[in-house]
Amino acid sequence: MAYKSTLLLAILLNPVVSLADPAQDCFAFIVEALLDQGYVVLPQVFDTDYLACLLKELIELNPTDFDRAGVGREDSFQKNMFVRSDKIHWLSGDENYLSRYNRWVEALRLYINKHLFLGLYDYECMFAHYPAGAFYKKHLDAFKNSKNRRLSSVLYLNPQWGAQDGGQLVVYDKISPSPLFEVSPTFGTMILFLSEEFPHEVLPATRSRYSLTGWYRVNESLV
Repeated sequence: MAYKSTLLLAILLNPVVSLADPAQDCFAFIVEALLDQGYVVLPQVFDTDYLACLLKELIELNPTDFDRAGVGREDSFQKNMFVRSDKIHWLSGDENYLSRYNRWVEALRLYINKHLFLGLYDYECMFAHYPAGAFYKKHLDAFKNSKNRRLSSVLYLNPQWGAQDGGQLVVYDKISPSPLFEVSPTFGTMILFLSEEFPHEVLPATRSRYSLTGWYRVNESLV
């Protein structure tokens, strides 16, 4: 993985990305990595104080507002415990505690469109809770017969997470059955990847595992 060389190239091409939020300083790195390999893993985007506040608000959501996750959408939607066993809460985007995150997401959308011409139109986001033992079998984020999900993002919110806790995201390419790489869901780690290109799965964890998971979408009527 050529992360260091990619970052150096990004700095040379775009020495100043944004002064609005230090978390936006990685935008050039993200774009170069997506162009080079289709994914990027960032060990720390937001400061720990903000992440702690974000986690506190999210885990205090009313448990009755969570749904058992399913697969597919609209007429093909189904809840299949053999495929996934996590619980999710869809976010409206109007939550006050998400304002900084939403500004970051929107700024990245505009930056990516400017440099990669992906035509990203909007962003949908959910809070995912994987209770101990929960999993999500190998899948693609892009729905069958639909091309609207273009770029996936996952921000992990798991303080003091160790290798013994499990819950890794295992990422594949479309050609080989062997894993391409794994990501441990440690506090503050974020991964972005092209939704249609990388099958992936979530391994069971020994304790509750939390994440903000989202998708940049394109306007399907224009695809």
